[in-house]
Amino acid sequence: MPWLPRPSERFYRVIVRTGLALVRLFRIRVIVTGQEHLPPVPPGAPDGTAAAGPSRHVVPGRGAVVAITHFGYLDFAFAELLLWRHSRAQLRFLVTQAAADHWLAGPAVSAAGHVVVGYGSGADAYAAAVARLRAGEYVAVLPEAGVSRSFRVRECKTGAVRMAAEAGVPVIPVSVWGAHRLMTRGRGFSPARAWRAPVRIHVGKPVAPEPGIVASSQDAQAATEALRATLQAGIDACIADFPLDPAPGAWWMPADLGGGAPSDEERQRLDEAEGPRRAGGRRR
Repeated sequence: MPWLPRPSERFYRVIVRTGLALVRLFRIRVIVTGQEHLPPVPPGAPDGTAAAGPSRHVVPGRGAVVAITHFGYLDFAFAELLLWRHSRAQLRFLVTQAAADHWLAGPAVSAAGHVVVGYGSGADAYAAAVARLRAGEYVAVLPEAGVSRSFRVRECKTGAVRMAAEAGVPVIPVSVWGAHRLMTRGRGFSPARAWRAPVRIHVGKPVAPEPGIVASSQDAQAATEALRATLQAGIDACIADFPLDPAPGAWWMPADLGGGAPSDEERQRLDEAEGPRRAGGRRR
């Protein structure tokens, strides 16, 4: 068990500023649409354009679940930078117990104030996330629960909509396209690909799940499928005006658009052959 520091706003700022510095270093072009769907910045509160100032003031009743697509290992970081630039909001991610137990990642997870999902049922993490949401925080989730190697939004877990319904907060769908070109399954980080790379983000219209879905698995599944469709619509919008023309058979494009990625059927077969993630194993 690593040493676990208390959550620190200063540490979170260091992480965010490091990310912003890397974006500038590689001259990555981040193109965002749908920002009008993000929660409004309260009058007088600092936004991310300010050179200095406090983080977003957490107000009970103003929390949100931020649901992010998961095609690569850096998608979450671009969503995190988006919310910071918009309103200096700190995202609290649901992270695995394996990451929290790591000698290096564990202290960082603790200092950033993330929510740890244990090896068991995850009930404690669910309750902690709902409490954070009710307190007014933003809790970020990757509802696909693994990288989609088809680069189409895969089946999603119901946790995002159930947490939002129980806490009485909206789900903000954030679709990220292009970050998977920088780093994803089987493709390590490449400075050449990162140099002046475009990353496209689309924020969908917030979804407000009905409280009744918490007690109905059928309703929760229907709401989750609607969220998946919204996330995929955001990806489609990003692809439509992505400022990079893919070569025929490009590995980073979906099969149904002429790319070299596995089809959804092939992705499902590969996922089934790989089996469920073992406790302490790497995220798929």
